[in-house]
Amino acid sequence: MTKLSKRTLIIGAGLAALAAGAGLMVLGQPAQAAVATGAPAPAFSVQDASGATRTLAEFAGRTVVLEWTNHGCPYVQKHYGSGNMQALQLEATEAGVVWLQVISSAPRQQGHLDGAGVVARVRTDNAHPSATLLDPSGAMGHAYGARNTPHMFIIGGDGRVLYQGAIDDRPSARPSTLEGANNYVRAALADIAAGRAVQVAETTPYGCSVKYG
Repeated sequence: MTKLSKRTLIIGAGLAALAAGAGLMVLGQPAQAAVATGAPAPAFSVQDASGATRTLAEFAGRTVVLEWTNHGCPYVQKHYGSGNMQALQLEATEAGVVWLQVISSAPRQQGHLDGAGVVARVRTDNAHPSATLLDPSGAMGHAYGARNTPHMFIIGGDGRVLYQGAIDDRPSARPSTLEGANNYVRAALADIAAGRAVQVAETTPYGCSVKYG
């Protein structure tokens, strides 16, 4: 191997390490997921911000969106500060879709909130989720393989994962990149509503790493 080749390998390895350390993933070939697209979604039983226990079974027969979130993450802030996420939530819930925010940040980690904190955050953001699920142990997040905020999953009425991955094709924290972005979640929900197969069913998520304990 030439000195140039060795240097290229070293630089490449260093960049990969930096990306991993920053907790960021960019779009490209889908990474291996904890649950396969098309497979049954993992069951869950977690409390929401009101203290009620919510399960996947209670939403049988309905389309469910899971949105992993962290209000301290700049990628999440891009979508909420611009109103992009709220508009998508409202659009989906008005069409009868169940939209569940999920917070898997552990206590004392960025993004962690208790029930009262979530209620205040939803009000501040003028957000429109059906409920916000609190997963401080990270059990639900690990079951789904949630890696980033935002990381999106769509579950069909039959309980199978129909989409998982990024919210759109612009892996940037800059709000200006929303213009002209291809929103994978909106497109997948349109496919499901039309009774057709989801054309893009899996992408690689981007954003901050989920702050597990």
